[in-house]
Amino acid sequence: MSKFLRGTLILILAGLITRVLGFVNRIVIARLIGDEGVGLYMMAVPTLFLIITATQLGLPVAISKLVAEAQALGDNRKTKKILIVSLSITSILSIVFTILLMVFAPIVSQTFFTDERTYYPLIAITPVIPIIAISSIIRGYFHGRQQMKPAAYSQVIEQIVRILLVAVCTKAFLPYGVEYAAAGAMLSAVFGELASLLYMLFMFKLKKHIKIRRHFFQSLKGGKITFYELMSIALPTTGSRMIGSLSWFLEPIVVAQSLAIAGVATITATKQYGELTGFALPLLMLPSFITVSLSTSLVPAISEAMAQKQFLQIEHRLHQALRLSFVTGGLAVVVLYVFAEPVMQLMYGSVKAAVFVQVMAPFFIFHYFQGPLQAVLQALNLAQAAMINSFIGAAVKTALIFMLATRPSFGIMGAALAIVIGIMLVTLLHLSTVMKAISYKIHVYDYIKGFIVMFFAGIIGHFAHIRFLQEGSLIFNTLMAISFTSVVYFVLLYAFKLITKEEIQRFSALNPFRKA
Repeated sequence: MSKFLRGTLILILAGLITRVLGFVNRIVIARLIGDEGVGLYMMAVPTLFLIITATQLGLPVAISKLVAEAQALGDNRKTKKILIVSLSITSILSIVFTILLMVFAPIVSQTFFTDERTYYPLIAITPVIPIIAISSIIRGYFHGRQQMKPAAYSQVIEQIVRILLVAVCTKAFLPYGVEYAAAGAMLSAVFGELASLLYMLFMFKLKKHIKIRRHFFQSLKGGKITFYELMSIALPTTGSRMIGSLSWFLEPIVVAQSLAIAGVATITATKQYGELTGFALPLLMLPSFITVSLSTSLVPAISEAMAQKQFLQIEHRLHQALRLSFVTGGLAVVVLYVFAEPVMQLMYGSVKAAVFVQVMAPFFIFHYFQGPLQAVLQALNLAQAAMINSFIGAAVKTALIFMLATRPSFGIMGAALAIVIGIMLVTLLHLSTVMKAISYKIHVYDYIKGFIVMFFAGIIGHFAHIRFLQEGSLIFNTLMAISFTSVVYFVLLYAFKLITKEEIQRFSALNPFRKA
């Protein structure tokens, strides 16, 4: 098995486990602090991601790309410089931004969010900034070497620690108010990230790849060229991510202000935002662990192919990634659309957010394509183009949120529609840029057949929904109906020759954990 497929499969398996554990974590939080507490929690999260994006400065992707190229050429000295320069930059930035967040948290919570209780989750999460900054550098290094196990295991460890502590931390602070409980949930995330970092540091030392402390300052002084190489990739990459993070940071602010204009009370707006971003969006994002894994593996794989001038390999890898994204994303769309209500009832004890899932699910197929396309652009040194595409999408999304959410007839649903329109626009722009760069041809007939499969699987799933969910155990009947629909979906894929017998046999025989 190739390093690309093996690494991708490891990340997919770890991503599946991580997403499932993440949902357990979200269910616990939702059950303990309700939609109002989830709203406070989710309002603080975009601020954290904005600061993390600024702290990382796009370096994880740059490290993955440059380390892959250095390893392809056997240049271990350059690999050490890449790591030392990156660690130095992120260490300084993480300290600066941690202090800034602590100083400006009162202003952000009172002025921008219209709910001053977000102050407590913001303060609780500040210690995680330097932790994530350092761990992202080490993770980027492992990705560049196409050694996915340490990064994959660290994600699982992080979620396990969070789940073990979230109930304890939340219950300990709940008597003081829902805002303190949300802060307790944030603290469990801090401890989870710390456990993840400690594991990766242990693996880094165990594998003895590079001795960081030996000739540290000499490598740092001689790393001027390495710094410029990193920045040439990192700045456009972080520009793209910064746009996304800034858009996400502005999202709760624009939603809150728009709903206020529409006459929605602050507490109600907080609850509605919690239902959309705390309940519906995580469920819609669940299948993206596959595309995230593909994206992570694509950057070093395509960078290595570029360094070796293997252009056909680049197109082949992209086709593999998009095909897998479509097959898995198609199943997700069908299941989420048909079974939104019973799934939301099982997970959160409420179906209020199910309408968001059903409206947004058909359009989220574009989201499952977006990650691999952006990874290819970054590997092809087109991160600046990706940044421009992201900016256009973010600007359109933010404008539409304000235009639609201020209308009482739309309200919070206007924000949901604006989000999916932004996703579709960015994905189509990425695809257009990739096709211009490598003359990639879309297999139109395969996608037409894929949509036909989704349509018929959805109809059959609808009847399965009616048949299985009449009476009896909700969880058993829901699982039976989803399983039946999934089997039908894959049978139709095989019947329409979107997957072949040889591919099934090859993937069933793969062992991602064997040594190369």
